[in-house]
Amino acid sequence: MKNIFKLSIIIILLTSLLPAQSIKYPVTKKIDHTDNYHGTIVSDPYRWLEDDQSSETKKWVEVQNQLTFDYLGNIPFRDKIKSRLTDLFNYEKFSAPTRVGEYYFFSKNDGLQEQSVIYIQKGLDGEPEIFLDPNKFSNDGSISLAGLSFSKDYKYASYMISKGGSDWREIFVIEVATKKLLTDHIKWSKFSGMAWYKDGFYYSRYSEPAPGDELKQANEYQKLYYHKLGTPQSEDALVWEDKENPKRLFGAFVTDDQKYLLINVAQGSSSYNGLMYKDIQNDGGINWLFDKFDARYSIIDNIDNKLLILTNYEAPNNKLILVDPLNPGKENWSTIIPESKNVIQGISILDEKLLITYLEDANSKVRVYNNTGKFLHEVELPTLGTVSGFGGKKTDTETFYTFTSFTYPPTIFKYDVRNNKSELFRKSNLKFDVTDYETKQMFYESKDGTKIPLFIVHKKGLKLDGNNPALLYAYGGFNISMQPGFSEARIPLLENNVVYAMACLRGGSEYGEDWHKAGMLEKKQNVFDDFIAAAEWLIKNKYTSPEKLAIQGGSNGGLLVGAVVNQRPELFKVAFPQVGVMDMLRFHKFTIGWAWVSEYGSSDNPDQFKFLNAYSPLHNIKKRNNYPATLVTTADHDDRVVPAHSFKYTATLQENNVGKNPTLIRIETKVGHGAGTSTSKTIELYADMWSFMLYNMGININY
Repeated sequence: MKNIFKLSIIIILLTSLLPAQSIKYPVTKKIDHTDNYHGTIVSDPYRWLEDDQSSETKKWVEVQNQLTFDYLGNIPFRDKIKSRLTDLFNYEKFSAPTRVGEYYFFSKNDGLQEQSVIYIQKGLDGEPEIFLDPNKFSNDGSISLAGLSFSKDYKYASYMISKGGSDWREIFVIEVATKKLLTDHIKWSKFSGMAWYKDGFYYSRYSEPAPGDELKQANEYQKLYYHKLGTPQSEDALVWEDKENPKRLFGAFVTDDQKYLLINVAQGSSSYNGLMYKDIQNDGGINWLFDKFDARYSIIDNIDNKLLILTNYEAPNNKLILVDPLNPGKENWSTIIPESKNVIQGISILDEKLLITYLEDANSKVRVYNNTGKFLHEVELPTLGTVSGFGGKKTDTETFYTFTSFTYPPTIFKYDVRNNKSELFRKSNLKFDVTDYETKQMFYESKDGTKIPLFIVHKKGLKLDGNNPALLYAYGGFNISMQPGFSEARIPLLENNVVYAMACLRGGSEYGEDWHKAGMLEKKQNVFDDFIAAAEWLIKNKYTSPEKLAIQGGSNGGLLVGAVVNQRPELFKVAFPQVGVMDMLRFHKFTIGWAWVSEYGSSDNPDQFKFLNAYSPLHNIKKRNNYPATLVTTADHDDRVVPAHSFKYTATLQENNVGKNPTLIRIETKVGHGAGTSTSKTIELYADMWSFMLYNMGININY
């Protein structure tokens, strides 16, 4: 390989004081590679970086990380921010309890534990005991708990683990009463739940990938299996596969009474789904309920022999219907809860009542109905914010929910369903005075006049003089809503007079399926316009200025940041594209990327290639001297959005950034797309990001 890979790096003297450090980037090898997309020739000189197992790529990663961590290590206040973050994270964090027979389960983190621990207690007054401690899965916190499910008789619990943050899952089984680990062990499960039925459970898996391809090979031909306790995986019964449609995903759901098995059939992350059912009580066959893939159909549970299903069929904001599986035609549906102006986000059945969570301008509302759809009352929530929970069995008369907002740390309430009464169960003992800060919800106009919600958080008494540092965050895609939520990681920003803003862009679910569709496929530019308009609104209203504005987004949000930086670089001082989808012409070639074609489109399609090529972050980088200071973040075990996206994007941006603002990439090890990341690595990441941001804005911190 002599003379094939030429990589050199010179790091000029790194100063310990502002202004920003001077950098000379590594010279990244370019190859002569082009692709012909329907007559358009597109160069891909960094294609070789897609091979994350090659020695060349590993050397590139090593040199880039050396450059980045040397730079970050010379920021004079980085250690102070890390110290403050460590102090802030060091408080007890609990999940809401879940009732399992006579026991309650909950998770707890003492503060700085790498992973939260699962506890069990008998009744609400029992003494908590450790049931499952993920910190013992590994010495460095790199193996995390990724799922927990209980058998219908409460005797067993199955749990999933993720190694290094990968989407691959391994499944184990533990006996609840004795906490004894059984011999059951399942591998190569991905994008799957664990649906218990009698003495086993349903799960989905793929065939074992070729060695070395585990984190990049396309995931196709998923199969649904049933595993019986005490048997090896090789004996698991194949329940369903589809040899003619390799890109379909299958998810199992068993009704509480164990009468029906429901199989969700998905064709992509955003596409509509099909739904099949099997009368397992009478050992019936598998039959289609909905096979047209013309809407989304989500099973809630059954009422006797009929199925409660949440759907957006002819109801963009969702409606709840009752379906007879023997006569599932739309003419036979009964509507229990009709569509309204607010989006139905979730439904629980408790005490034979329907507890329905709605989204109203990106804030949670909870309303209670009887099982025929008659409105009873609303659950009073503390303020504007986000609610989660309300789990339990249909006969349960009490449940728990967690409420949070930007300046309202997660707080757990116990809810009396029959009397519609909430009482405080557990609150956070955070070392931070939230009363010094305020949250506003504003609405601004995008380029085409569409009104977009914008949340703003800052210290009370903020002067609107245009001199405040600000961080703007958004996502804008995959029908995912951006809602108020508390984050310890943001506190150092707020304490240092940073304005935090979160925009609810089109492409999300804040206003239902119409809102989602307005930001996908050929309309994706709307999302970028919405984000740019948010930045312009913050500047116009003197919350900040282009020299003090940072932007952040992860995954689909990383794509967002990369696209708007190309389109309007002069608006931003700092950019954080995190684990982003940056190569819009090849994303569908890796792991689960094909599932995003329904959201983005595909370069294989001549018409869709045109709009993808027009905004693809990688392919729209030009020689500029005004790119913002950019810190790209990715991880070696990210098999959702493979790190090649960030590698190729960074190499291209470094080549074309002729200004003084730095372009760096931070590549974490034993971490994936984000879920399950250990506490220490989370603290280190935010310490690096916030110090990079404030340093490049020329701001000295208050600590």
